Amino acid sequence: MQLALAEAEAAAARGETPVGAVLVDPRPGAVVARAGNRTLAQNDPTAHAEMLVIRMAAAALGNQRLTGLDLYVTLEPCAMCAAAISFARIRRLYYGAEDEKGGGVRHGGRFFSQPTCHHSPEVYGGIEENRARQLLRDFFAAKR
Repeated sequence: MQLALAEAEAAAARGETPVGAVLVDPRPGAVVARAGNRTLAQNDPTAHAEMLVIRMAAAALGNQRLTGLDLYVTLEPCAMCAAAISFARIRRLYYGAEDEKGGGVRHGGRFFSQPTCHHSPEVYGGIEENRARQLLRDFFAAKR
């Protein structure tokens, strides 16, 4: 989660919403991909940190299925990212802060709980929650 938080801080420094994500292969403990939000830089509303690391990992591994990988993200994923996590068959999701307005895992549509969801990862929330939440609060306070 420390690497994901570093990616979130880098995103904030670029003026992006401070969300960071890291995909890890837990067997060797290797980082497969890491990124922070780039929606503004890429003029792409889908360039969330989660989507970016999923795309990078799939390209690097030559496989759309990321079975066995664990995703660390600083904010509860939205419905779009939750769907991508499911389609990629990611093993475990660890996230920091809850997202009551835009979350799609424990809030909102609760994607993984739907009968149409083909794969549900193990989900662990609240990892470094205070630090992740504070990054977001500080970022948006500075925008006001």
